[in-house]
Amino acid sequence: MEIKTKSNSLSIKAGKMCAVLFLVIMIVFTLYPIIYTVFGSLKTNAELTSGGSFLPREWQFKNYYQAFVQADFVKYTINSVILAVSATVLAVVTCALAGFIFARRNFIGKKLFLALYTSMMFISLGSVTLYPIYQLLRTMGLSKSMVGLVIALTGGQAVNVLLVMGFVRGIPKELDEAATIDGCTIYGVFARIILPLMKPILAVVALFVFRNTWNDYITTLIMTISNPKLQTLTVAVVQLKYSVNAAAEWHIMLAGASIAIIPILIVYLLCNKQFIEGLTAGAVKG
Repeated sequence: MEIKTKSNSLSIKAGKMCAVLFLVIMIVFTLYPIIYTVFGSLKTNAELTSGGSFLPREWQFKNYYQAFVQADFVKYTINSVILAVSATVLAVVTCALAGFIFARRNFIGKKLFLALYTSMMFISLGSVTLYPIYQLLRTMGLSKSMVGLVIALTGGQAVNVLLVMGFVRGIPKELDEAATIDGCTIYGVFARIILPLMKPILAVVALFVFRNTWNDYITTLIMTISNPKLQTLTVAVVQLKYSVNAAAEWHIMLAGASIAIIPILIVYLLCNKQFIEGLTAGAVKG
């Protein structure tokens, strides 16, 4: 019995050590690019391209000044904030409404429409859809406006709609019936009963949409070709790859990348609790 107990204890300890080692490796691989970007943004271009020490020999904080002032990153940062916030608000509203209707109401063609909508999750058309979207926005006169860019980046919310739908299905229908008996219309049921209970899953949707919109490059690049003033921070960073002297401005690019990382980290730190609660609540109720 003692031998079996010792064997079980050793296996448990070995399992914990493997789990800790795996987590440490994952943390290193996750944080290394961020740390390298931050330290690289504080080096000179020559030091960065020569592959010297990991830490800067001299801390070049002026790289951030050059990025903000000379590269006009203030304007691009404002564009990114406006775009990300607008797309997030629009996506949260549409996903909340669509998820509620799919979960609580029956209508003709619901199953077919839901099946087609769900199937799009498994079909990746990628850049193939960019030209039709651009032509559609151009026909509507929105190809050179921030509104058109917001609409282009808000579409394709199938995953988020299904998350909200699964969450709403976990809310007892008796609440809807009680509110209806008290005189609430469908709009009142949604606004007064369902919407307050959807806050955790809507926080998850908001974080996903904000992250994807802030980091988007291809769609934003294509949609802002006709109006460069609408370029976002992500696009502007890549545009710095070559300066007027035909030399790669890697140190300024990394400074811009560091600037682009900061808002995502701030949003995640502020919404971390709601994000975890939304995922766990969706897993239990969905």
